[in-house]
Formats: sequence, C-alpha cells, structure tokens
Amino acid sequence: MKIYTFYIQGMHCASCVVFIESELKKIADIQNVKVNLSKRILEIEGDFGEKSEKEIAQELSGYVKERGYTFSTETQEQKTAWSDFKIAIPIALGFLLLFIILQKLGIVNLITTDSVGFGTAILIGVIASLSTCMAVVGGLVLSMSANFAKEGEKIRPQALFHIGRIVSFFVLGGVIGALGSAFQLNNTGTFVLSLLVGLVMFLLGLNLLDVFSWTKRIQPTLPKHISKRALEIKKINRTLTPLLLGIATFFFPCGFTQSMQLYALSMGNFWTGALIMGSFALGTLPILALLSFTSVRIRSKTISGIFFKTAGLVVIFFALFNIMNSLVLIGFINPFFTL
Repeated sequence: MKIYTFYIQGMHCASCVVFIESELKKIADIQNVKVNLSKRILEIEGDFGEKSEKEIAQELSGYVKERGYTFSTETQEQKTAWSDFKIAIPIALGFLLLFIILQKLGIVNLITTDSVGFGTAILIGVIASLSTCMAVVGGLVLSMSANFAKEGEKIRPQALFHIGRIVSFFVLGGVIGALGSAFQLNNTGTFVLSLLVGLVMFLLGLNLLDVFSWTKRIQPTLPKHISKRALEIKKINRTLTPLLLGIATFFFPCGFTQSMQLYALSMGNFWTGALIMGSFALGTLPILALLSFTSVRIRSKTISGIFFKTAGLVVIFFALFNIMNSLVLIGFINPFFTL
C-alpha cells in the first residue's frame, strides 16, 4: 500500500467531499480516502502496482468525471472566468425582476412579512436542485437510476425515491417546527435564526460564484460522518433502498436544506415547518426527476460556469433580503420592500 496525493478540479462544497470519498471507496485497490475541500486535495492509500501517478489520476477521474470532477498530479491555478458574469448578471437581473413582479402580485413572499412564503420556498428549492451543493443527491439519483435500469426497473425505484424525499421533508420539517415551539423564541431569538439563515445562504451564493476560495472553509455543514452513514443505506435492502435514500437526503450536507431547516425551526409550528420544507422539496423535484428519468446534466464547462454564477447571484439576493428582513424584525431599520 502506498499513499498518493492528487489535486481535484470541480469541487464546490462539502457535498462534493462526501460524494468523491464515497465513490472512490468502492474501488478494490483503495484502502483509505481523504478529501480536503479548502486545499482541493485528494489523499488515497492503495495498491496500484506499477502504474504511474498520472495513470492513477486518469483512472480515478473516470469514476467521478460524469459529475464534473477530475484529478491531476500537479496543482492548477484557480482562474475565475470573469467573462461569465457578462451573461450571468443580465440573466440574474431578469430572474430577480420576475421575482419582484411575483412579489407585487402576492404570489411569492420573501420580505413583506416575518415568514417566507411557500412560493419562495419552492423557488429556493429549484435553485438548490440546480446548484453544486446537490452533488451528493444528484450522484445518488444517477447511480440508483442507472443500476436499476440495467435490471429493467426504470420507474418504481425513482418514484419511491422522490416520494420518500418529499414525505420526509414534510414530516421532518414539521418535527423541526414543533421543536421550535418548545423553545418559544422571542424577537431576539427569531432575529438570530433569521440572520443565521441569511448568512448561510450568502456563503452558499459566494461559493456558487467560485470567486473566493476562503468561503469553502467556513461554510457550515452537518458532520461528515452523518452523511456517510446515510449513504450506507444503499446496502440495507434492495426494495427499501430507494425509499430510505429519499428519506436520508433530509440529513445530507446541503447548505440550502440546512438554511431552510433553521427557518422551519424559527417558525415554532408543526404545520408551517412541514409546509415550508415540503414546498422546498417540491421545488427540487423537477430537476432531480429529470436526472433520475433521463440522466440529463450540464456537460459544457462554459454553460455550467454561467449557470452557477447566475444561481450564485440570485442566492446572494435572497440572502441579503433575509438579512435585511431580520433587521426589520428588531426595528433596526424600517421596512423597505412592501406590496
């Protein structure tokens, strides 16, 4: 057994770490795998015979390349594609203009009251499903659909996965909301949680822009061992696996999910928490369903760069509005965005 170190391209968040480690640990030649997000380094311990490090890097890249990751023996300078913003900014502004129009019509709500509307929760779910923070869920969906399709099951497993996901988000979201009622949050407590939600989303937006490397080191996530345990559900039972995996995604290290969970907690009500998390899960459904039934994904590096920067700008917009709303709640500033 030898220890090898490789540099990773394509990483964005803690979900990337979990996915890469999970996939590489399936390889018989590998004994240990460790990924460092901030340094974008992969360390593996394994026996690859007389293969060179370059050959090993190419071989390992084959296991994760479909999800946008590659390994190399030499570090590559991180370059920001600033030209992507020329397209991303107008698209983001167009989306935000549409959002404001829907806000004025009362269809969605983010800042006019002390509660996020269900339409807004759905929109945030759509953004989450398109972001790289869903790498683990997307990877699970793709691998599960591919494995079951080989054996002639193309509908039932995917349907069970999505049913398990939506039901668990609704029920567990309600549980979180009920727990919030036990704390009986006052204005100060609600302010702290709302501010925390906004800060988490702000960091997520910065990560999607892929401009600042330091944001990856401070992004809050669930402990990695919890996510890894959830991934092991795949080994339990063939019939129950899709359903259990759908339920387990509630605990995966997606910053968007965690920010919505914090918000549900601040609501202090079972049904409000359930509807918020259920709406969020419904927002993620179209893209995840598209992945599971058609295996469609963004392959072009240029298109994906523009797309993620657009998503990042929109998320930052949501984050700033949440932060300002928390300041309105405690009377620090006056309401500034009303119907």
